[in-house]
Amino acid sequence: MGRLPFVYQGNLPWLDERTILLVRHGSHAYGTAIATSDLDYKGVAIPPRPYFLGFHQVFEQAELREPVDAVIYDIRKFFRLACECNPSIIEALHTAPDDVVVSTPAGERLRESASLFLSRKARHTFSGYAKAQLKRIKGHYSWLMHPPEGPPTRAAFGLPETSTLSPETRDAAFAAIQKQLDRWQVDLSALEPAARIALENTLAERWAAVDAWKLAANHIGLDANFIEALDRERRFKAAQRHWQQYLEWKAHRNPARAALEEKYGFDTKHAAHLVRLLRMAHEIIGEGRVLVRRPDAAELRAIRDGAWSYEALVEYAERMDQALESLVERSPLPHSPDRVALDRLCIELVEMYL
Repeated sequence: MGRLPFVYQGNLPWLDERTILLVRHGSHAYGTAIATSDLDYKGVAIPPRPYFLGFHQVFEQAELREPVDAVIYDIRKFFRLACECNPSIIEALHTAPDDVVVSTPAGERLRESASLFLSRKARHTFSGYAKAQLKRIKGHYSWLMHPPEGPPTRAAFGLPETSTLSPETRDAAFAAIQKQLDRWQVDLSALEPAARIALENTLAERWAAVDAWKLAANHIGLDANFIEALDRERRFKAAQRHWQQYLEWKAHRNPARAALEEKYGFDTKHAAHLVRLLRMAHEIIGEGRVLVRRPDAAELRAIRDGAWSYEALVEYAERMDQALESLVERSPLPHSPDRVALDRLCIELVEMYL
């Protein structure tokens, strides 16, 4: 009988004996689970020696979707994600003791060192996930409250039924504008994920404020009337894409989530996750602690059950995100974790299994 609480039938026969840590994750770990909540697990494994010395065998993570949802990470990938304050990974390190399912001496050593991974990066990772949830909620709310009446028409954008621009001319102009936009792009790939998220959000806001597309068109010397005609075509195509996205959303909605949206006007399960992520960001940044088992579990369940209005949720989310800025300035956490110390820890744990 294996140690894992589920049967893994993949091509990694060593996974059971070399998993050093496995914890319950998600609503069961938060204390917000209900009878129908799925069981989720997160874990860490140290693969056999050939995976470190050779090139043929590669392991990053093992996934299981039935009968439970489980992901077990290679220890090196787990460390990299934890160093970036990835919310799911940080939660796995700080989960309550009674949610720890498997923990070897190496796993215990890892959990004892959990605080070493914390840094101010949490400001952008936890709130970044929350912002993604809020964006999704806002988009779906708009579709629910103000659904498109039908596919966009060219006339609605002041365009004739047949374009006065030849496809060749139009495509060449679009390509030239995009080329200029690409020249202005800043390569952020070398940045750490948390810093990249923050800078990408800032740049997106600045570009939106100046209408970068028209700025690029002007920069390459296109005629003003020509730019206006192109812009109408561009906005018409964007409306077509939006219509198709709406149709796909209607056709492929998760039935349970759709029921929540129909009842409350927005996905209240996403809303509860959003509130939890923002509160955890405040706790980590402001106090340096990670509360996975939520003291506010009853309120989070109430939010999931529709206790908050859409307007109250949006106002709360935006206020909490803004408040994080002042918290960062006086946070007890370092800007980044001590990667040298964590590298030594990773080597120590791996050597226990080689």
